[in-house]
Amino acid sequence: MSWGSYVLVGYDGTKDAERALRWAAQEARLRHRPLTVCHAWRWPYPITYIDHEGAAIVKRMGRNLLDHGVALARGMAPGVTVRGKLMDGPAYAALTHQAESAEMIVVGSHEPGDLPVGSTAWRLPAHARRPVVVVRSAGTRHGEVVVGVDGSAGADAALSFAFEEAALRGWRVRAVYGCWEPAAAAENDLALFGDEDKLRQVCGSRLERAVAPWRVKYPAVEARTSLVLEAPREALFAAAERADLVVAGNRGAGGLDRIRLGATSGALLQHAPCTVAIVQATQE
Repeated sequence: MSWGSYVLVGYDGTKDAERALRWAAQEARLRHRPLTVCHAWRWPYPITYIDHEGAAIVKRMGRNLLDHGVALARGMAPGVTVRGKLMDGPAYAALTHQAESAEMIVVGSHEPGDLPVGSTAWRLPAHARRPVVVVRSAGTRHGEVVVGVDGSAGADAALSFAFEEAALRGWRVRAVYGCWEPAAAAENDLALFGDEDKLRQVCGSRLERAVAPWRVKYPAVEARTSLVLEAPREALFAAAERADLVVAGNRGAGGLDRIRLGATSGALLQHAPCTVAIVQATQE
């Protein structure tokens, strides 16, 4: 898949942002894309208190921080074209705007369970129209991408992203279908939850059909499937313990961030032990 011309990463000078910068620099190198490092500076006082000299100082500090991030990125990925983009306002809004021509957005994250609902790493996947990678660890430990499958359009987009990422990095793919989700089942599937053998047969076939085209497209990628009689989030949490990246499609809808993000993708962002990628069902 190719939706844009560059990889976009948010940088604010923290250790979390530096991990994201390293991931994004490697991503740009592997995809043969330029890298845009974005920093959003913000006047920290109410708009009614305007101090033009103070604002100029804050903006200049932001520029210096951005220049530092660009220099770091160039050292991390020699040969990659790196540019800086200084913007003002909330970071998630600046990155969402800047991402219209990007292939993906990369941001850093706090440790699992310590992600504020109003943070950039939470709000960005709810609004962005591009895949958002929330980096918790930039190093390779397991060489595996875990991807959630449920037969939806969002899951198909997640599979596409997961297989491409695995092909680029030389990793394996593990496609996980946590099929015990009666509340989200279509009406004609509800009867399956009274017959576990039938449930395994129907959902197992659905899982294999979903993965089959990507096995054909990426024959060099080792791919396994796991059908689990658990809720999707529990199945993905367990698989993520042995993964470097977990990928989920976003099934959220509505006006509130919690709803727009979707229950499973939101839970992964909060609690997954590894880097998380949230992929929208449709891309333009």
